[in-house]
Amino acid sequence: MTIKHCLIIVATTVLCIGTASAQTAKESIERANAEFMKSLNSKDATGVASHYADDAAVFPPDMKRVDGRENIQKFWQGAIDYGVSDLKLTTVEVEESGDLAFESGAFTFKMPGKDSKPVDAAGKSIVVWKKAQDGNWQLYRDIWNSDPAK
Repeated sequence: MTIKHCLIIVATTVLCIGTASAQTAKESIERANAEFMKSLNSKDATGVASHYADDAAVFPPDMKRVDGRENIQKFWQGAIDYGVSDLKLTTVEVEESGDLAFESGAFTFKMPGKDSKPVDAAGKSIVVWKKAQDGNWQLYRDIWNSDPAK
């Protein structure tokens, strides 16, 4: 076997491993998002917050930044108490770089409108995920905003 053949094998192996790694991150993030939705739709703010890193931050629209898992839990409890329900998260793309992954996504949910009747809301998000020591992906930075009303 020549050096050229060895280099081709190494390059092919590295490309395949990189692709598998990115798929693994996306699959793990989609699984975490499914658990996040289940927690929120079950009105479990503790469960929602458990998906965030201890040093996470959320950047809700028209509100101040919320830092730390405990404060994030309080934020989500407020959203649940307000009547946010039927959350659906859709992962559009995931890029992985070391212990960080970057997700762009879309969401829909229901919230109380006029006369407390539920109205549909939709928007987009960017999430930075951080790999924990146990290998699980945790939300690290979470920002979203609404799409224009139809």
